[in-house]
Amino acid sequence: MNARLFSALLLLLFAMPVAARDESRLIELPSGTLLQSLPRLGRQAGISISVADAKLWQSAVKPVRGRMSVQSALDRMLSGTDAHAVKVGVTSWRIQRRPSRAQLASRKSKSPRKRSQANAESRSKADESRPVEEIIVNASKISMPYVNYAGVVTILDGADLQFGGERGMDSILSRMATISSTHLGSGRNKLFIRGIADSSFTGPTQATVGQYLGDIRLSYNAPDPDLRLYDIDRVEILEGPQGTLYGAGSLGGIIRMIPKTPDPTETTLVASAGVSLVQHGAPGGDISATANIPIGETGHALRLVGYSISDGGYIDNPLLGLNDVNRTNIRGGRGTLRLDLGSSWTVDLGGIYQTIKAEDAQYADKNAPPLTRSSLVEQGAKARYRSAMVVIMKDWDNLHFQSSNAYVDHNLEERFDASVVSDTPRIFDQQNETRMLTSETRLSRPYQDGLGWVIGASFVDNRTRQTRDFGGENMRAAVVGVTNRITEYTAYGEASFELLPDILATGGLRYTHARLGGDGEDVNTLLALTQVGRAITAKRKEEDLLPSASLLATLGKNATFYARYQEGFRPGGLSIDGSFVQRFRNDHVSTYDAGMRFGRKGVTPFDATISISHSRWRDIQADYIDANGFPTTANIGDGKITSISGSMAVRPVTGLSLELGAVYNKSRVTQLSAGLQLAQATLAGPPADFLSPVSVPAVGRLGRIPNVASHAVRGSANYETVIGDEDFRIQGWASYVGRSRVGIGPQLGEGQGDYVDSGIAARIGNDARGLTLTMTNLLDSRGNRFALGTPFVPGSDGYLTPLRPRTIRIAVDVAY
Repeated sequence: MNARLFSALLLLLFAMPVAARDESRLIELPSGTLLQSLPRLGRQAGISISVADAKLWQSAVKPVRGRMSVQSALDRMLSGTDAHAVKVGVTSWRIQRRPSRAQLASRKSKSPRKRSQANAESRSKADESRPVEEIIVNASKISMPYVNYAGVVTILDGADLQFGGERGMDSILSRMATISSTHLGSGRNKLFIRGIADSSFTGPTQATVGQYLGDIRLSYNAPDPDLRLYDIDRVEILEGPQGTLYGAGSLGGIIRMIPKTPDPTETTLVASAGVSLVQHGAPGGDISATANIPIGETGHALRLVGYSISDGGYIDNPLLGLNDVNRTNIRGGRGTLRLDLGSSWTVDLGGIYQTIKAEDAQYADKNAPPLTRSSLVEQGAKARYRSAMVVIMKDWDNLHFQSSNAYVDHNLEERFDASVVSDTPRIFDQQNETRMLTSETRLSRPYQDGLGWVIGASFVDNRTRQTRDFGGENMRAAVVGVTNRITEYTAYGEASFELLPDILATGGLRYTHARLGGDGEDVNTLLALTQVGRAITAKRKEEDLLPSASLLATLGKNATFYARYQEGFRPGGLSIDGSFVQRFRNDHVSTYDAGMRFGRKGVTPFDATISISHSRWRDIQADYIDANGFPTTANIGDGKITSISGSMAVRPVTGLSLELGAVYNKSRVTQLSAGLQLAQATLAGPPADFLSPVSVPAVGRLGRIPNVASHAVRGSANYETVIGDEDFRIQGWASYVGRSRVGIGPQLGEGQGDYVDSGIAARIGNDARGLTLTMTNLLDSRGNRFALGTPFVPGSDGYLTPLRPRTIRIAVDVAY
């Protein structure tokens, strides 16, 4: 990052004056309970609201209609109750019980300093409550209260994810034991939940985890774009197949990132800048800014986010005489314009842009000195993500309408070292170009009075083109690539209703009609004409029904039990097979899930969850290495995955919270596909863990599904207090990731995992400014996050992807 530019921007952040404004907007809320009215107010006003006392949720509140400020709307809604609203942030409010006369008298008798300390302690206690969006599971599409949701859902606060430094998807991975990832590099990784993992490469298969920004689908069969999580309100993770509500590509679950919405009531600017020092590596830096700008006096507002990050490298390449080669630069932004059209109609116009440039790969040689790799080729990667979106919403008394539409342009360029030892440099380049048009329209009745439902329809048109080149530095020839096209039409519905007192039933169904097509790229046409039974194009249609059903029982005041059945699928497509293309079929997951929850998260001093799931995975789509040494895709067979996970949180004293989470996965491929059985039968010699030759994507006796650790544990501690007139917060975490295998076949049979990661972050300041100190990888562990560097290395040599060495970051943040 240019030092002069960095300094100028930093000075600008502190010097820029911003005028506050107080705008009004149209609010329409019917009478009801606080639990029913707050989600509507949050959507209409674009704010977050927390409730400090759980008993207030059932309080009867008054209707509110007219154009007014948020404070006025809250005051009218709560008039006549023993609750009142307190503004705690730019777009954050807290509902708390009014103090009694005795409490008011006690406050007046205290000195200003003691009164300030008492207010800070009260604020610390209230901050333990979760905002209404965290109590309401918006990913359910019917605003289902968390206590009534039958399934495993984790809600991460956006401020917590950004605390200590924004790290994109790594911020989520460090807080979740049930989510795993490959580690090729930012913008190149694949995500997995609950052991539903397919492969390590960026191929034609659709992702097993659905990723959303709000209600906008981010990708279809591209890797995780690793969008930076600046100005995110919260993240919801739903575990297990979500086929009924979210369709194809949600076999393992979904990750839904909910951004903060434009606020028409005041102008704000929030900015941060940091410098990081990497042990054994090069320094880095980051800068970000978020602006909220009301437009006129009609309820319109614009929200803009921009950022630039440079992560210092730490891998040396002595063969080329280069040090710290794997620097990564990330730049991007996001914008949303909210238009208030009146009568509770709103339109959001938004866009996303992000680029990632990795100067070289982040893996190292296993049998070399730490953090070194001898390669003849600089293996850089570039990723570019662009999206434009339109979201239309309207609220009636008991209904919510929403239409979410987006166009996505996602490109990824990767370079691999294909050189043989002591040979001249050989390069393998792979380009993936994805274009997606997605639209979903739904009408829902948010859950209340024992009933909630949603009906909807969606459309997806996705085209992915993969091209590949192979050769020397100055001359390379195109090798066979593939283009996959899919057009998907779906209709779905789901309803939740109180079957009996304390018994809640949910059922749903999704119908999908898909048209699939594909073509081979750079195929030798003359050769294709001479080969009987080999194809370079394909077309077909698929239809799928995905049912879901669940029961939830309330067992006393703070205990619930649930049982759930859900399905998910991924459509088939075309993959590369030597000099031709081949078809692979759709795969399908059926999951039975059961679990219990104890306590109320953020309300009781102790809460815990435990769940067990069993999945049957049919016609698993997986990547392997073909006879030419190139990655390809096929259906390898059927499998079973059993997963047991649990979490607990304890708040022993004011300001202190302790959390612990763990997961155990047992996965096996139970039945090879017919083609692989035939290939296995032709091999001589005793059975082995992985079969040979490399063209056979075998799993052998072990049969473990790749990239999923058998077990993982994560723990954290968070403490908040007041020092003088400043707020102080410190947070520490540690995680252990167990062993797994990188993939399928002799080239990909390397072990990985079995490492500990850790970090600590502290901030002192207030709402207007603060200073943060962060240290990650406290033990300076090496570990092996991912055992794949390039697919062209002999399996006996091996690679490892170490953790980023111990890194210290110092940052400042300001708010106007």
